[in-house]
Amino acid sequence: MHVVNLFEFLRRFAYPAIAFGISVLLAFQTLPSASAATLEPTPLKAVDTAVLPKVELSKGGSFVAAAVKAVGASVVRIDTERTVTRQRSTDPMMDDPLFRQFFGGDYYSQIPREERMRGQGSGFIVDQTGVILTNAHVVDKADRVTVTLKDGRVFDGTVKGVDEVTDLAVVKIDGKALPIAPLGNSDSIQVGDWAIAVGNPLGLDNTVTLGIVSTLKRSSAQVGIPNKRLDFIQTDAAINPGNSGGPLLNEQGEVIGINTAIRADAMGIGFAIPINKAKEIETRLAKGERITHPYLGVQMTTLTPELAKQNNTDPNSAFLVPEVNGVVVVRVLPNTPAEKAGLRRGDVVTGINEQAIATAEQLQQLVESSQIGQTLKLQVQRGNLSKQLSVKTAELDNAA
Repeated sequence: MHVVNLFEFLRRFAYPAIAFGISVLLAFQTLPSASAATLEPTPLKAVDTAVLPKVELSKGGSFVAAAVKAVGASVVRIDTERTVTRQRSTDPMMDDPLFRQFFGGDYYSQIPREERMRGQGSGFIVDQTGVILTNAHVVDKADRVTVTLKDGRVFDGTVKGVDEVTDLAVVKIDGKALPIAPLGNSDSIQVGDWAIAVGNPLGLDNTVTLGIVSTLKRSSAQVGIPNKRLDFIQTDAAINPGNSGGPLLNEQGEVIGINTAIRADAMGIGFAIPINKAKEIETRLAKGERITHPYLGVQMTTLTPELAKQNNTDPNSAFLVPEVNGVVVVRVLPNTPAEKAGLRRGDVVTGINEQAIATAEQLQQLVESSQIGQTLKLQVQRGNLSKQLSVKTAELDNAA
């Protein structure tokens, strides 16, 4: 076995999937364990279909105009403020020798300074009493949240719950008989379907863009945000800063996603969180419950026989790997379930609980769908040996 340089191995074939592995492990805050019962998805409560807006084509109108007319009133602008305390940087006055002599060289520079940071995003109302879905990063660490409706009404908002791992949040305003957005089924959409993005990009309220669904199940690692656990809807509908948290609609005017994940280098590409993911946890977030996520504690990447052979024939490879389909362990983090179970760098996971594993994304999904404290039986190929290891999942940190 050649053991030369791990970074060369990562450079050759672990990118970009290793970024996915990092998301399994890093940049979160530990949360209290939840019982198995609290981990069951809770659907959005049923609503009276009579109050939902209807999409009806007017004579000479388009389906886009009809969809936006039906849903637009439920789309809101979210303005946030938060206080950031920093040590005051050196001031030009401190360059004056007389000033420095009078106050002392370090006096002024040690005075803390408070700054007000402002942000803006979008959201949409899902309950007539004022329950709003948006992105977690829109309301991140906000001291004050202000919600503005399309008709000009302004409300103070309260952040009821945030899940940074799925980038979802619920904001509550006090209202009655508010317009609500009808929720669709993101599992039923197909590549090529129409996609209508509604929101407040760049401070321009009530902006609508049109495109199609470009692809489905685009992993957060591929998108370039490895600290999330999501499979995005990718669209070519223009999504800009400020669109985050707004709805992505189908041609019937139903919400199929929540716009998010803008890449600075993307040209004509946008991403949205499938609405079915929000349906799973919206009720719990509205109640202020914390959303927990299980993890193992490995950095990993997808392996194929071709990639394994390419690695094994390279004299500069970090280590040899079995030439099989599976998920190769690039690193085992200390003090994690994976380390306790005996997983090693170079192990290839080929199955979990007798279900075959072909990709890192598939392994992650199976871990995510498990419960904290559940024992998973991993089929592992270690060199020429086949082993079965039992790993008991633990709770992933949920705050950066």
